[in-house]
Amino acid sequence: MRLDDQRESENVEDRRGAGGRRGVVGGGIGIGGIIVALAASYFLGIDPSVLLGVFSGGDVALAPQSVPASRPPAGDEMARFVSKVLADTEDTWRGVFRQAGRPYQDPKLVLYTGVTPSACGTGQAAMGPFYCPEDQKIYIDLAFYQDLKTRFKAPGDFAQAYVIAHEVGHHVQHLLGIADKVQAARRGASEAQANALSVRMELQADCLAGIWGYHADRARNVLEAGDIEEALTAASAIGDDRIQQRTRGYAVPDSFTHGTAAQRVRWFKRGIESGDLRQCNTFEARQL
Repeated sequence: MRLDDQRESENVEDRRGAGGRRGVVGGGIGIGGIIVALAASYFLGIDPSVLLGVFSGGDVALAPQSVPASRPPAGDEMARFVSKVLADTEDTWRGVFRQAGRPYQDPKLVLYTGVTPSACGTGQAAMGPFYCPEDQKIYIDLAFYQDLKTRFKAPGDFAQAYVIAHEVGHHVQHLLGIADKVQAARRGASEAQANALSVRMELQADCLAGIWGYHADRARNVLEAGDIEEALTAASAIGDDRIQQRTRGYAVPDSFTHGTAAQRVRWFKRGIESGDLRQCNTFEARQL
């Protein structure tokens, strides 16, 4: 990616080294449920509070706690990179929303190590990156990028940018009211129906990540040869079918929450090839 001359976002909170106390989980969840939730969150990128709520049989009482935050140090290249990616998503989505006659509220990106509180519960590095709509913040332990490279075999700077852009896609869904509608529909649905809704939600976030790539490249010429392939490799590597085959030896389609490798690739490509929000309506698509 060509980001050398790009600005850095002012919306980055660096909590690394600040620590953070774990929240208290309500509802009688046991240690086994926590371990399963952490593992599933890591591989599937699900908001951990959702998983913990399922295991505990209700809402999760994980209150956010105050932790000190600061700007990333100037010499931290990875922190500077994600800050520039976030800034680029800000520029892109501000423009897209402006054309639609709507205001865009920038999300914040929280960098942490190990554990940190959020309005959606206690963030753990093992959960992978996630977006919390309650505080409109994206949480990431940058060690995840090493896992993306080694465990998921998806190296490259645009693969790393895709991770941020996908979570920003969830923020866009929140601003547009899509996330609230999906959450409301999930409450009265069966497990299979709720999972199917989650798949459409995640595939739309992939498409929205592609929308960002389309507009960012045309406005600022950020893409280099091989960048799109890096993102497609990452999208494919974290498909539900690939992850389940790797972790359990077989796939259970009814349990999918993010979509198959082919679906994730297809919807990211739809976004980055069209740049058209109307192409990202996964909820009306007959075939994903």
